[in-house]
Amino acid sequence: FHRFFWSGLLVLPLIVREGLRDLGGIGWGRASVMTILSGPPQSLLAYTGFILVPLGHGTTIQPACAALSGLVLASLILHEKATLQRIFGGAIIIAGLLMFGGESLTTIAKSGVGGDLLFPTAGLFWATSGTLLRLWNVAGTRAVTAVGAVSVIVLAPIYLLIYGISGLTKQSLFENLLQAVVQGGIAGALPIYLFAHAVIALGGGRAATFPALVPVFGVIIGYFALGVVPSLAQFVGMLIVLVGFHFALRR
Repeated sequence: FHRFFWSGLLVLPLIVREGLRDLGGIGWGRASVMTILSGPPQSLLAYTGFILVPLGHGTTIQPACAALSGLVLASLILHEKATLQRIFGGAIIIAGLLMFGGESLTTIAKSGVGGDLLFPTAGLFWATSGTLLRLWNVAGTRAVTAVGAVSVIVLAPIYLLIYGISGLTKQSLFENLLQAVVQGGIAGALPIYLFAHAVIALGGGRAATFPALVPVFGVIIGYFALGVVPSLAQFVGMLIVLVGFHFALRR
């Protein structure tokens, strides 16, 4: 709720000015697809995964799968050339992901495997969203306003109907404010805008590989904020994935 409601509320006047009937020319159909792929449903998949598996799994598996999916979709849908170097990088990324899958099978059992599978799904959603933005030639600001409008007008009432205000008041005022700022501002609308702008400027394939930064920052922030130290398998898997990102990113 916090992740998209507040940012959506801020941009709602913009979409009303541009035309609420067709959401500024994007249309409710495309806006709904974008909301599912990059809005609250995509976030819910990732958040559920973080409950089931260690932090390092999510911060590596999701961006890695987003990159792989982005490279494949860019080739199939956007007809961007899949070079041997990018294919090699994708193969290395897959090898790194197998390290995480192996750890889940041997140490976390079924819940770990289920949690890990949520991250590729979330990554696929994100990459598909970026590919469609490129295909539809939708600018970052328009993507943010459209997703925000659908989140506020459609998804927020559904949330309140199911959980009511008590779903928010169960947490302290500080916790609600913290999530509103971090989720609504930093992690909500801003990434959609930046990623959409990157897709338009760089192309779907290259833009999809920039989540390579996520595993590194995930480990750093996880250590200082939560005291989480990655296991040897997670660390090795992350390094392998980063090597794959390196080849996938190069022209």
